[in-house]
Amino acid sequence: MISKLISSVLVVFLSFFSSVNPKTVNLDNNQVTIIFTGDVMLGRSVMGAALDVNDAFYPFRETADFLNDADITFVNLENPIVKNCPRHVGGFKFCTSYEIAGGLKFAGVDILTLANNHSENYGKQGLEESKNYLSENGIKSVGYGNLEIIEVKGTKYGFLGFNYTFSTLGLEKDLRLIKESDALVDVLIVANHWGEEYKSIANNFQATSARRMVDNGTDVVIGHHPHWVQNFEEIEGKPVYFSLGNFVFDQMWSEETKKGLVVKMTFDGDKIIKREEFKTFTPNIGQPEIVDKF
Repeated sequence: MISKLISSVLVVFLSFFSSVNPKTVNLDNNQVTIIFTGDVMLGRSVMGAALDVNDAFYPFRETADFLNDADITFVNLENPIVKNCPRHVGGFKFCTSYEIAGGLKFAGVDILTLANNHSENYGKQGLEESKNYLSENGIKSVGYGNLEIIEVKGTKYGFLGFNYTFSTLGLEKDLRLIKESDALVDVLIVANHWGEEYKSIANNFQATSARRMVDNGTDVVIGHHPHWVQNFEEIEGKPVYFSLGNFVFDQMWSEETKKGLVVKMTFDGDKIIKREEFKTFTPNIGQPEIVDKF
């Protein structure tokens, strides 16, 4: 009788724990999986769609299980998180509320980059509020001259974020940070906001700077900003995704802006042993789905 009671209590406890922290943990081996997505924008019409259906987690309803099935999930957040964010339609000044930003944790996002042309849409104060919100909710952020390290199964994975949409003059400084960071981690992952919007091929700056980043110690390069999926390249055996396109966004006016790419890399220590690509498509505003083909 007592053993049955203990078992029942344990089942309830484990059920509660899994609902609080749905991340899948692989205990069978030393492999570590990292998922990368395209642009995530939780404001404007995405926020409006979530409010209309009274579901703060609406943007991630079709993909949360998939994103949670990784040790680390890394995205680019294209908006500030502001407590009293007003509902807004149109324009290029983005923000989202605390409630809708809660979808990031629901979807298992562990770390994100704020290095983009919208992170200061609500000024320095809005950026600081975003950083504080994320920190308080257990989500790391990069993109303001900082290295973040996540250690999983004894391997240190380092993350950096850089923004080149306004200027490319900071590249030399960024390369120094890459070199310094490489000495502190086993795997260095760099997210870049760069390139030309609505182009399927990387431009010369993307190509040349990616090579220089690899030369200075970068192991994985992930690109954002063009809103289209761009070409892939291996530089000295290191994967370079110039743009993963849109993930959560409201650009419903063309087929290409509804498309995105999610990349899942499996590491054994500091070695990539598997690289998988998953297509996404957004049939409804701000709610992508994993699809077999576009």
